[in-house]
Amino acid sequence: MGYEPMPIMQAIDTMPTSCGEYGWRAVPQIARLLQTFRELGAPVLYPYVAPKKPHDQGQFERKVPGVMSVPLRDYDFVAQVQPISGEITIPKFQASAFQGTPLASYLVGLGVDTVVVTGCTTSGCVRATAVDACAMNLKVVVPEDAVYDRSQVSHAVNLFDMASKYADVLPTEELIPLLRQHRS
Repeated sequence: MGYEPMPIMQAIDTMPTSCGEYGWRAVPQIARLLQTFRELGAPVLYPYVAPKKPHDQGQFERKVPGVMSVPLRDYDFVAQVQPISGEITIPKFQASAFQGTPLASYLVGLGVDTVVVTGCTTSGCVRATAVDACAMNLKVVVPEDAVYDRSQVSHAVNLFDMASKYADVLPTEELIPLLRQHRS
């Protein structure tokens, strides 16, 4: 995302993988959703891009040269949305949060039948996770203002496509009352 809000091209100069201002716009919405989940006692799981080691090199590194040399601080959670004690963190090395991780096992163990996918990027990790969750017959919800991408065109096209095939896509403002209603 970047170290602070700034225009995308400037952000990329300081962090090559940054989504710049688009990511920072989503942070307050993600924080609102986290607060709601925590208030409701709903499980919060954090699949996150794990720091890369030499043996993690694969097709992604070939496509995105330099991803193996990203500084460790670039993997830190943004303070407003970092996990708290008791929340499950799941390192991942592929776009989908399900690929090569125990996420599905955790969801089954917790009795979860619906996932709310937030974060980045709409056209990459969010979409891959939504598609895989749908393929596992989970209900998928993507809050359109709590996901982001480097390109607003990619963001919009992928939200449209996910809404057409894999997920319910709606604003956080509409999702929060639905979550509260469902948990009551």
